[in-house]
Amino acid sequence: MARIIVVGAGLGGLSAAARLGALGHQVTVLEQAAQVGGKLGLLRRDGFGFDTGPSLLTLPAVYRDLFLKTGKPLETELELVPLDPTCHYRFPSGLELDIPNDGPAGVSRAWSAALGAKAGQDWTAFHRRAAQIWDLTRDPFLESPLNGVRTLLGLARNPADVRTVAPWLSLRGLGRKYLSAPEQRMFLDRYATYTGSDPRRAPAALATIPFVEHSFGAWYIPGGLWQLGAAITDRALSHGVKIRTSEPVAKVLADPKVEGVRLESGEVLPADVVVSGVEAAHLYRDLLPGPEGRGGRRVIDKAAPSLSGFVMLLALRGRTPGLRHHTVLFPGDYDAEFDHVFGTGAQAGTPAPVTDPTVYISAPDDPQLRPDNDHEAWFVLVNAPRHDPATGMNWDAPDLAESYATKILDIMARRGLDVRERLLWKEIRTPADLERDTRSTGGAIYGSSSNGARSAFLRPANRSPIPGLFLVGGSSHPGGGLPLVGLSAAIVADLVGKA
Repeated sequence: MARIIVVGAGLGGLSAAARLGALGHQVTVLEQAAQVGGKLGLLRRDGFGFDTGPSLLTLPAVYRDLFLKTGKPLETELELVPLDPTCHYRFPSGLELDIPNDGPAGVSRAWSAALGAKAGQDWTAFHRRAAQIWDLTRDPFLESPLNGVRTLLGLARNPADVRTVAPWLSLRGLGRKYLSAPEQRMFLDRYATYTGSDPRRAPAALATIPFVEHSFGAWYIPGGLWQLGAAITDRALSHGVKIRTSEPVAKVLADPKVEGVRLESGEVLPADVVVSGVEAAHLYRDLLPGPEGRGGRRVIDKAAPSLSGFVMLLALRGRTPGLRHHTVLFPGDYDAEFDHVFGTGAQAGTPAPVTDPTVYISAPDDPQLRPDNDHEAWFVLVNAPRHDPATGMNWDAPDLAESYATKILDIMARRGLDVRERLLWKEIRTPADLERDTRSTGGAIYGSSSNGARSAFLRPANRSPIPGLFLVGGSSHPGGGLPLVGLSAAIVADLVGKA
């Protein structure tokens, strides 16, 4: 039995703690905030409730495995409800489209009905290619720890497999090979943002994201997805895991192997193993500032940071006819959005708030998240550059957040969802707020992006160069999003068992 400290009670840290506790280890979780959950949070006010992080669960098998490995099945703890439609899309061409949650064939039928038979056939062909990429990459790149160049060499033994994955091709490039309708290409581009990335630079392998969503379904938990984190917390506690909130860690102690951590209070906690669930950049730059963290910092410095998000939580009176759980309002110029967010193209070196952004709305028809049946709680998100006052965007600039929120509400009105006269109150969360709340660098949602053909190999590994130190969560391998964070916890639990 090892003494294990988990730094950070986000979903990755909690999942790893539950798995390690079930294996018989002595586990303590240290969380700097007053509550657990990390980015998977909940805000309640005046009878309204808002998920402040993910609003959709895909690939639930990852969490079914977690619950089975640690006790009773997932469905004994939580109710998973399929969302249908998965999402409603409004395109600049005027097309409106519901994407059904009844499998890949249903998605192709929806495209056929909207744009003609060829669009349906194109999407079927694209999905078939995405399925092939999934089959080739799932085990070596998602369910196993990366083994440096050897992981890539294993794929390279078969030239046909390399051609299928096409590491030289971007997600945008893959879409152009299969999809002729601009609406379908725009639809595909959005999936790059699931990893905080630019579709023009993100690898074609991200085609696996829509493949997973359409093949394994889209799910919701009544009462909010924050309950997934709460249920995992309960499971960890049931195995004797200790969770200490409001306990920020100042330093990971290692010389040369892990010895424990020092809290900001000065208390030193010894450990045989430390599992870091905080952003990798925070770990290697702040918690390991000396030479022991130099190798990790080199990895971080090579990777492009992910995008962030500007969020409004809207408490609305009245109901919206025909409102879906998820709605996406696309802009006229998607490339301009990515240029603003990443400081590329016309915005080279100067990221800025997006002038004409994609607007994402999550508005669950959930009685547990509103005071009564005559109100709605909306989570509104637009992609945004990170908070970086020194060289980029300063989201703490006076009046910026409020004026930008007003602009987004005006854009929503022009695109057919005018809620300005129904607004009771709003809460704004900028990338700067996200950085303060979660200690993610600049409020980067996913740590590093997947921009670039070698991006998977630039993401920090689950086993660090320091003996006894492991990384879990969205900023480490295999990446961000609920399924991948859950997979990272499974990988780390297995690595610790073999350490």
